[in-house]
Amino acid sequence: MKNKRSIRENYILILAHWERRLRLGSGLILVAFVVPHLTNHALGIFSFEAMEALRDWLALVWRSTAGTVLLYGAMASHFALALYSLFRRTTLRMPAWEATQLILGLAIIPLLAFHAIFNRMVWELTTTEVDYHLVIATIWYTDFETWRIILLVLVVWVHLAIGLHFWGRVNAHYPKFLPFLYAIAVLLPVLALLGFIRSGLNPAYSGGEKYVDQMLNSPSNAELQFILSLEPVTLWTFLVLLLGVLLAREVNRIYARRHGVFRLQHAGGNSISVPVGRSILEAVRAAGIPHASVCGGRARCTTCRVRISWGLDRLPPSGQLEAAALKRINAQPNVRLACQTRPQSDVTITPLVPANASPEAAYKAGGLSGSEQKIVAMFVDLRDSTALGQSRMPYDVIFILNQFFAELAEALSATRGHYAHFAGDGLLALYGLEGEFQQGCRDVLAGAAEMLDRLELLNKRLNHELDEPLRIGIGIHSGEAIVGTMGPPKAPTLSAIGDNINIAARLEAKTKVFKCNIIVSSDTVRHAGLIPDPTMEHKVAVRGRKGEITVLALDSVNDIPGFHQLNRLKIV
Repeated sequence: MKNKRSIRENYILILAHWERRLRLGSGLILVAFVVPHLTNHALGIFSFEAMEALRDWLALVWRSTAGTVLLYGAMASHFALALYSLFRRTTLRMPAWEATQLILGLAIIPLLAFHAIFNRMVWELTTTEVDYHLVIATIWYTDFETWRIILLVLVVWVHLAIGLHFWGRVNAHYPKFLPFLYAIAVLLPVLALLGFIRSGLNPAYSGGEKYVDQMLNSPSNAELQFILSLEPVTLWTFLVLLLGVLLAREVNRIYARRHGVFRLQHAGGNSISVPVGRSILEAVRAAGIPHASVCGGRARCTTCRVRISWGLDRLPPSGQLEAAALKRINAQPNVRLACQTRPQSDVTITPLVPANASPEAAYKAGGLSGSEQKIVAMFVDLRDSTALGQSRMPYDVIFILNQFFAELAEALSATRGHYAHFAGDGLLALYGLEGEFQQGCRDVLAGAAEMLDRLELLNKRLNHELDEPLRIGIGIHSGEAIVGTMGPPKAPTLSAIGDNINIAARLEAKTKVFKCNIIVSSDTVRHAGLIPDPTMEHKVAVRGRKGEITVLALDSVNDIPGFHQLNRLKIV
């Protein structure tokens, strides 16, 4: 079984490698055809002669044997890859732009069939000269065909523009060209459609419809009748292929589910049962969990990367595309691309880039300018904050909260803490960003004591303003985390993400269960150089983490044996 899986994995990796190159190559060939083609149509604004002049040059390329093979080979390859992409998807949950790209790509075939078959086959099989008089005549022959061509232009162009945009935006230089590209994206299809309209109104076109009508209804033209019969054959073939792929996809999905599942533990707390063969990115999308993927899962942007907290040794090895992408950002050994990693057994992951990541995150290490290091995280939350606003004016509530946060900030400043962000009525603080990790563990305990002392003084100062004294819950945990600048481009802040940050938040929530002020992991206390009293320790289960964590539930850090003996001058 292991050997069979290995063969299948190698097949998937090799196929993904060549799929990417074939998709890009065929796409660029089609771009090279569509852009000059629409430009040619836009010349209809001026005259048939201008259109014919450029058409003659384009025909030298695309009607040559090499050009024909290249163009139709690219069309067939791109369509086949679209069907394969649809088949391979184990879930139809995807970002809106990916869904739009897929739907528009599939819609091109029924829209293009008559236009492409008629113009090409008439030129190949009959003696009729295919010039723009004939092309425009067929476009304006019926209202249905006119609107189909207009829709075709829009569908092809939007599909092309989306593809180029999401291919190019992972490049650091792409934003420089955006104004120019936006102008082309708007102007070219508009001018092409205006060329259609202007050509149809051109006096030189007079009689075109009659000419086409006579040609189409000629009983003696066997070649033409054969050409016209190709459109329904093409449409039925397309429909059969599409339905066949959808059916095969469903059969494959059922087969995969019956032949093994694995459990994916997400840092956000979600535990997902996933069929073997599904990528991590597909798994989280199917579960409705937002996850960054700027390039759409093609191993180009690396924004989908995750840290493997558990199960790394049992993951399939990185393929060529994934390995190259991870090497480009100097990723740690336990970092993998969610779009390329297909676990065979249980795995625990932590996303390393925010779900709403911008394209800039594609060429930044981790989506942030930082690295992995051992730190101490402290979550602080104000208890019953909603009660403050029940009988007070908004500005009174703001007045109290501002003083509260000012005191927390002073406590952090006094103990070498760094606030990562305020969130509502709480904050995330980080210790140990500079200096030794052990000192950070000592500082965080001092910080918790300082906060409680300052809160007591604040309650005395606001005694006449408060119905009940302000109370807080503090959760403290330490360990590895990704630390760096993150957030909006214009307002980045130094913060941290990772399992250990989430655990600190979960511990803070446990203070409500234990009815205490502080819950600190025993490991953090030991790293500070103190020995916890075993009788004070508790085993707690934390959402998002396997197994239990040993913690101390405290009203004051002075309850920790030996804390009062530490030299506060050395700590602070």
